[in-house]
Amino acid sequence: MSRISRIELDDRNLPPPTPEIAQERRVAMFDLIENNSFALPQRADRAVPEGPYQLELAIRDKRLVFDLATDAGDKAAEFHLSLSPFRQVVKDYWQICESYFDAVKSMPPSQIETIDMARRGIHNEGARILTERLEDKAEIDNDTARRLFTLICVLHFGG
Repeated sequence: MSRISRIELDDRNLPPPTPEIAQERRVAMFDLIENNSFALPQRADRAVPEGPYQLELAIRDKRLVFDLATDAGDKAAEFHLSLSPFRQVVKDYWQICESYFDAVKSMPPSQIETIDMARRGIHNEGARILTERLEDKAEIDNDTARRLFTLICVLHFGG
């Protein structure tokens, strides 16, 4: 089974999340576990353990770390990605999220919808960048990339 069966965020060094960020995190984690596609590509030089996988997502030494194990607890893979390609899109995403969170309190539905469309566009851009950065490391579908991008945002901006 090529999927993630469990996910943990290493958020030990992060401040407590705001209620909105905590909700984004809960939804992304729930949706990710319910439906995802995640596979490690075959390698000519070594065997690749089959999934499902347990994923720990962290930021260590200014790098995004994917630490994967099999459900039996055996190490499956670990890869580190530079955060540089994500910085601007994460910043843009949180700015539009703040606008969205404010809008739902007082704006009419048409304006909320406009902001939400912009938010989805930025979210799609983040998912695209993640998919590119994971090329040759992991194979994921667009929905999985979107949910992982949400979790990267939570880690990147420290909760």
